[in-house]
Amino acid sequence: MPVSTTSSSPSVSVISKSLKITGQLESTEDIHIEGEVEGDVRGVSVRVGQSARINGTVYGEEVELAGTVNGKIEARKVVLTSTAHLSGDIVHQDIRIDSGAYIDGNCRPEYGRPDGKAHAVQKPAAASGEPRPSFGSGKPAEVRSIA
Repeated sequence: MPVSTTSSSPSVSVISKSLKITGQLESTEDIHIEGEVEGDVRGVSVRVGQSARINGTVYGEEVELAGTVNGKIEARKVVLTSTAHLSGDIVHQDIRIDSGAYIDGNCRPEYGRPDGKAHAVQKPAAASGEPRPSFGSGKPAEVRSIA
């Protein structure tokens, strides 16, 4: 089968159910994991399938979790499906959490910030003449699901 180098769709590396990887997994393209990884995972788009288990940090532009991650997720866009099980924090810009997903950790909208701190864009109260609204404590939300 010839390999086309002019394809516009990115390649996907697949880690099947029967594979267990120990060490860092890194790709310049997309990764789909159904097996087990003991170590960090880094790809453009990382899909962690329902049967997958990762012990480490998952990095990517987009991360979709349907399986289990014991560690952190750092991605611009994060999707936790109803079968997701996460024990660790999420650093994100955009997040979707489906009903039934389990999270034991913090969600922080700090992805891509050089100082790692969330910045709200607000006019100073003195300049606008209006009082600034107060939204909670300013601390990251802690999400825990009760099974």
